Amino acid sequence: MSEQELLDLAGEFGQAWNDHDLDRAMELVTDDCVFESTGPAPEGERHVGRDAVRAAWRAIFADEQAHFDTEDMFCAGDRIVSTWSYSWGDGHIRGVDVMRARDGRIAEKLSYVKG
Repeated sequence: MSEQELLDLAGEFGQAWNDHDLDRAMELVTDDCVFESTGPAPEGERHVGRDAVRAAWRAIFADEQAHFDTEDMFCAGDRIVSTWSYSWGDGHIRGVDVMRARDGRIAEKLSYVKG
């Protein structure tokens, strides 16, 4: 994928998160996708495969107050790195995602936060 295709994929993926559209987000990941969450500390939790990732994301997508703002994004090879701010209700955190794309979809999303 070209750098622009990777950035477009990440933009569409981020829009699905802000639209709280879990089905759309799942269409943009591979069947064998991997998600490493930010918690519980210190290592987070690893979710492998569509069903496990959907289950991990269900509560996040259900929170209508939740919103991601992308601060910066760049690509290197098949990787997309995105720094962001995530807000909900009266709280917020800043973090970074390191994603890997394969065949036009997100194959891996590793999430880290400032803590």
